[in-house]
Amino acid sequence: MSFVKIEEDSDFSMHNLPFGVFSTRDNPRPRIGVAIGDQILDLGVIKHLFTGPVLSAHQDVFGQPTLNALMGLGHEAWKEARGVLKKLLSANESTLRDDVTLRRRAFAPQISAVMHLPADIGDYTDFYSSRDHATNVGIMFRGKENALMPNWLRLPVGYHGRASSIVVSGTPIRRPMGQMRPDPEKPPVFGPSKQMDIELEMAFFVGAGNKLGEPIPIEKAHEHIFGMVLMNDWSARDIQAWEYVPLGPFLGKNFGTTISPWVVPMEALLPFVQPNPVQDPKPLPYLSHDDPYTFNINLFVSVKGDAMKEAATICKSNFKYMYWTMKQQLAHQTVNGCNVRPGDLLASGTISGPDPESFGSMLELSWRGSKSIDLGEGGSRTFLKDGDEVTLTGYCQGHGYRVGFGPCHGKIIPALQQ
Repeated sequence: MSFVKIEEDSDFSMHNLPFGVFSTRDNPRPRIGVAIGDQILDLGVIKHLFTGPVLSAHQDVFGQPTLNALMGLGHEAWKEARGVLKKLLSANESTLRDDVTLRRRAFAPQISAVMHLPADIGDYTDFYSSRDHATNVGIMFRGKENALMPNWLRLPVGYHGRASSIVVSGTPIRRPMGQMRPDPEKPPVFGPSKQMDIELEMAFFVGAGNKLGEPIPIEKAHEHIFGMVLMNDWSARDIQAWEYVPLGPFLGKNFGTTISPWVVPMEALLPFVQPNPVQDPKPLPYLSHDDPYTFNINLFVSVKGDAMKEAATICKSNFKYMYWTMKQQLAHQTVNGCNVRPGDLLASGTISGPDPESFGSMLELSWRGSKSIDLGEGGSRTFLKDGDEVTLTGYCQGHGYRVGFGPCHGKIIPALQQ
């Protein structure tokens, strides 16, 4: 229990305590906060209260405009910070509860805050780790017999994305221009993408990194994972289809990627861990781990067009459907000696489940545009129109509480014609 009022269906229970970066009208400087109920606790105001063995010498990290410095301190520091926060926010702890002056300075309503990217993201990797999604896309483009490429069951397939175009929830997304070849018998054309899509993903922030040339062993990978966010990796399918051979996604993916602003610590998600999927063939030793690192996180995607009164839910999925775990992704990313740094972002790839309602992209939901997605009110889509607002939500459900991520949303605005 906390002295802060928390509704039962709030994403931000005492079991959560996610980190984010916010500003307010009276103080426009971005600063680190923790979400609790409908409030934000400003950690810069209470940094003097972090007096444990690790953080007493690093209180300055809570006065930074990003989470990078805190991420870089490592998992012992994160655990210590979480313990201090749980104590300070507890209903039977007087330090904050009874200090009216400090409380007035330390808390801000979420409704009056502007959220910023939680970290300075140096590098971004997008994986392709949902077997259902990879199979669906493979069937569309190659047929059932060749749905999965030979390497897919052997390693976590991924590619390096563009960190500069990762934006925080609420940022408009402009429809991209590019080359497409809608008629394979004719030359390509240039113009606005006509197949704008979403990708329901989750991503994790790297905490403490590794030195160049020194891989992170899978046994220690969890110690380098700070926390998770929701992600919409917007995709222009027609641009992507023409450009991706032979080097993979480029302009069809790098025009915008939206993440939720609150980073949920891995310790908050551990109560919702479950056994990993059976992997056959058995991964090579550097990718093998028996400890469970698959999480039961309910995920939803809704679309609201300009003329719609209510948003329509088009997808209900779950993070537990992932085939490759985050530990395997990080171990694979670094096994060649690649160095990762605090604030690097590694994404899951589209999260699809076994049932059509759990498909995490419009490419799958409309089966490459061959059928309409019903939005109610007489509306339908195959791909996104200008003015469509897409919202991703997700949470773990406990007994009488939630550990949630808050919304991850963006609105499509028209292309800039050339």
